[in-house]
Amino acid sequence: MENKKTHRTEQEKKLISNRISRIEGQLRGIKNMIEKDAYCKDVLIQLSAVENSVKSLSNYILENHLYNCVTRDLEKGDFEVIDELISLFKKFNK
Repeated sequence: MENKKTHRTEQEKKLISNRISRIEGQLRGIKNMIEKDAYCKDVLIQLSAVENSVKSLSNYILENHLYNCVTRDLEKGDFEVIDELISLFKKFNK
């Protein structure tokens, strides 16, 4: 398979970058909680929040992938993208 790329608008890049920065901030906060011996329940709640943030970002990127990349590849007759999608869904459902 060729080395494919996804061309994103500057607005999309900024949105994704901001969301990643927020997730990084959440993780730094959890690290700080551990260093300060925060109660396990409180740490777990924050870990759940990070997990939800990552899932939300993954879903956003997956949706864009389906609407843009997959549509483009199918229009070009590249049906290998279906195998790629099946692989992605298997990873998401682990």
